[in-house]
Amino acid sequence: MRYIAKYSLVAAAFFGTVACTDLEEELRGDFTEKFAPANAGVGQDEGAVTDGLEAAFNRLLGGTANHGSYFSVQELSSDEAVITQKGGDWFDGGIWLTMHRHQFASTGVGGLNGAWNDTYGGILQCNELLVKGKPNPNGEGLVALTVSEAAQVRTLRAYFYWRLLDVFGNVKIAVSPGDDVPQSTRAQVYDFVVNELNAVLPDLPAGRQEYARVSQGAANALLARVYLNAQVYKGTAEYAKAIEAADRVINSGVYTLAPNFADVFSPRNTDNPEHIMIAPFDAETGTGMNFAMMTLHYPSQLTFRATAQPWNGYSTMEEFYNSFSDADKRKAASFIVGPQKDITGNPILDLAYDKADPDGAEINYTPKINELAPNGSRQAGARLGKFSFKIGVTPDMDNDYPVLRYGEVLLNKAEAIARQSGNWSDPAALAVINELRTRAGVPTYTTMTEGEFLAERGRELFQEALRRTDLIRFGAWGRAWWEKPAHNDAHKILMPIPQEQIDASKAPNKLVQNPGY
Repeated sequence: MRYIAKYSLVAAAFFGTVACTDLEEELRGDFTEKFAPANAGVGQDEGAVTDGLEAAFNRLLGGTANHGSYFSVQELSSDEAVITQKGGDWFDGGIWLTMHRHQFASTGVGGLNGAWNDTYGGILQCNELLVKGKPNPNGEGLVALTVSEAAQVRTLRAYFYWRLLDVFGNVKIAVSPGDDVPQSTRAQVYDFVVNELNAVLPDLPAGRQEYARVSQGAANALLARVYLNAQVYKGTAEYAKAIEAADRVINSGVYTLAPNFADVFSPRNTDNPEHIMIAPFDAETGTGMNFAMMTLHYPSQLTFRATAQPWNGYSTMEEFYNSFSDADKRKAASFIVGPQKDITGNPILDLAYDKADPDGAEINYTPKINELAPNGSRQAGARLGKFSFKIGVTPDMDNDYPVLRYGEVLLNKAEAIARQSGNWSDPAALAVINELRTRAGVPTYTTMTEGEFLAERGRELFQEALRRTDLIRFGAWGRAWWEKPAHNDAHKILMPIPQEQIDASKAPNKLVQNPGY
């Protein structure tokens, strides 16, 4: 059985949570009878690893696919996802509005403290295992990790430090439990991540990873991602190294594109051929994936026979939704739109609907949203459906979440080729990206622009918590989008360090806020 062990941080003893003011409504046509789910999915514990490393690897379940942490920061600050204020619902002191508008500050912005705590919590678990060892399978006490196990845990720790590098930049690099070390620069954190991954590569398992663990493919896939962003992270491009790292994944022959895009993210996606590193979510023993709760309107509980009423929060902006052609298979696989029915095909109703809504009480997820605040329509916005919901979905979903996957590796290689050659229509880059276009059922590219390349990454990687990173790398972070004005504030490519963490830190290694905040 998997478990999640929670440890407090030196700088933050308690994990922060953010409560949303969702409304409880009595649903007309609600159900109480038992039923057999039509697509129950498979038990994600099939093939699960119980090797003593669970305490570290299961920390990926925190913040990756749930509300109020890393996922929220990466998505709600971008042009992909938004939480509108629906009257008194989802205002939450304005913390999601300030995130959307890029009014970043060290307090009063949703998700930042959760992202910091969840990430450092994972690092602490890695350090505990590396220094103290894992539970002895033959008796009491602890035993040292094998060389391969230590390499896997160091890879995981490097991934957590990449999150901090990308979001906050200037952070402390602790490699032992209880360490209180000086704050490092963003360039130093970059060097640490790269050096760690290269150091452990020879000791990682070759071939396909065991379920919920990592092999050489994960280290190389993460290196390709980090090298692609080197210009942002340290001011020097590393495109050749990004290509080399991506090629090591591609040429290994271990991973392939899944024939069906939707299968990569479904409740039945255990050991998908595209998965390189996952967060092993499960409704029973690996809880925390809340997408159904986060995005569906309250009465959509009746559509999926969900065991709990959703929160009606997250949706997608119209312009981003419209960046997909109707022929693109990824569009239908990624969004829930249109009139909504219950499990028997009858319309579902919003009994507290806005009388000015032309759709009336019947739920209709329209791509167009009337306004961000104060009275965003309760049923507007295409909903996040990429990680599809099984019938009988619980607040904790079964879908494994790909932290690293083969499709992204292909995109990273193609972009690095184009940036290195200075030609967005480089034939070698187009050949790689067209593999994804072919699977999506849309015409392949013969020419390309920088803007179209960014749009293609969005279509492939929607809801995978990479959009903020991509917008920054493409120089599109400060542009205007729906209900967000343009800005040229260079310091905003980093998020502010949460004030709670600065206040909790102590001399002589007290945290210093990022410049501009």
